[in-house]
Amino acid sequence: MEPTILDKLLVIVELFQRDMARAFKGTPLTQARVGVLWILQTRGRSTQQAIAEALRVSAHNVSMLVDALEANGYVRRMPHPSDRRAVMVELTPLAADVMRNMQSDHARLSASLLDAVPSADVAALERGIDAIVARLSGLVASEAGPQ
Repeated sequence: MEPTILDKLLVIVELFQRDMARAFKGTPLTQARVGVLWILQTRGRSTQQAIAEALRVSAHNVSMLVDALEANGYVRRMPHPSDRRAVMVELTPLAADVMRNMQSDHARLSASLLDAVPSADVAALERGIDAIVARLSGLVASEAGPQ
């Protein structure tokens, strides 16, 4: 039996996870911790609550992730300028360097993967992936129900 498109997409997911594990080997970083760093890289200084909402996880989960990142020098906490109850989190220079390198690696990998596709097919591939993402997002949202 020939693998379906879903089978092939699942292989891609597995390969990306293996590549991330390889990239993080020997560091205190995990996929979840990098998720926090990515939010801070793209949005800038944020509250832990905002990070939790962006990642769709609990505030407690983010607190534990930030604890580990802070202990390893990747983030720092500071008081919120107008809300005594809130804490702001920002990247340290170490994390900013790590994220710049990660973005460069990401761009190189993206270019390398697209180089495997004939240039005449790239636009169709992107439209197909966009359609799959939109459909799957809709299915997941409808199954999750109101939030």
